Amino acid sequence: MEGLQTLWESTALAHFEFGQIIMMAVGLLLLFLAIAKGFEPLLLLPIGFGAILANIPLAGFNDEGGLLYYIYHVGIETGVFPLLIFMGVGAMTDFSALIANPKMLLLGAAAQFGIFATLFGAILLNLIPGFDFSLQDASAIAIIGGADGPTAIFLASKLAPDLLGAIAVAAYSYMALVPIIQPPIMKALTTVDERKIKMEQLRVVSKKEKMIFPLAVLFLSAMLLPAAAPLVGMFCLGNLMKESGVVDRLSNTAQNELINIVTIFLGLAVGSKLSAEKFLTLETLGILGLGAIAFSIGTAAGVLMAKLMSKFSKQPINPLLGAAGVSAVPMAARVVNKVGLEANPHNFLLMHAMGPNVAGVLGSAVAAGILLALVG
Repeated sequence: MEGLQTLWESTALAHFEFGQIIMMAVGLLLLFLAIAKGFEPLLLLPIGFGAILANIPLAGFNDEGGLLYYIYHVGIETGVFPLLIFMGVGAMTDFSALIANPKMLLLGAAAQFGIFATLFGAILLNLIPGFDFSLQDASAIAIIGGADGPTAIFLASKLAPDLLGAIAVAAYSYMALVPIIQPPIMKALTTVDERKIKMEQLRVVSKKEKMIFPLAVLFLSAMLLPAAAPLVGMFCLGNLMKESGVVDRLSNTAQNELINIVTIFLGLAVGSKLSAEKFLTLETLGILGLGAIAFSIGTAAGVLMAKLMSKFSKQPINPLLGAAGVSAVPMAARVVNKVGLEANPHNFLLMHAMGPNVAGVLGSAVAAGILLALVG
């Protein structure tokens, strides 16, 4: 009997807690959303699988010496993985639309309003019993409004590592829900005639301009906001490798092999933070709710800024472009194009929307740098 008892105690079944079962179900839900619904599968699949691994009793994935323990401490705690992701994204980004129409930077900046509005919302939640967000926690939660997963992970790892799992899941979930969340907001704030506005064809941007732009952005970031330089710098490095045309092998590696490998490890590391004791809290519900509010405010602020700019511009600006100011690249731009086509089948806004879309990537990185400088 003693041998049977010892054998039973060595199984996971003898040590399962209810919270672990719930979190494994959450992991399976993320796998379902990734596989069956196609919601951000590149990250939700490894995050979901990582959540399952992290909640297996006695497996030791999160214990010192375990696989997930080392992946998290090497890649997330140091901030290396989000920075490498940014380099890959930079190598895949074309700044032509933004260079041709630099006014779109204002739309990328306006969409970050959701971040700072949510910062105050997170602090106000402390008035409700059960919530106890510090200023650092509130800052990390607020960055969800930028709709930029790597930036959210980078900032959370610096300011609120205990909330990393919930923040990352919220950020990537709302990025995946862009086609569902944004259109109702865009339509509520615009008229049919506004959505029909056609934009003038963008000018051709020279190769020299494309190479100078990332260097100029890096210089400005380094001089004015050095806290944002890690994110902006890696983004600009990837972009310069692409646009220079002299290191195609490096650019292709950053765009493909490197970013794919890092994405696997990044997802597993985030999943390792979805353990029952850290995720099944009232604060997690608050984070998910605030994330939705942040994203919605960011979308609305971008649309309203586009409407304002159109009033003072010689050429009318389609206000839908403001919704692309959130940095969910390129999904937000595609949604803008889709809603524009619904109003006017001959109105193709995709290339114009890429301007504020890539401006949003820079905007979220700058917002993260401001928060890190103020409360880090």
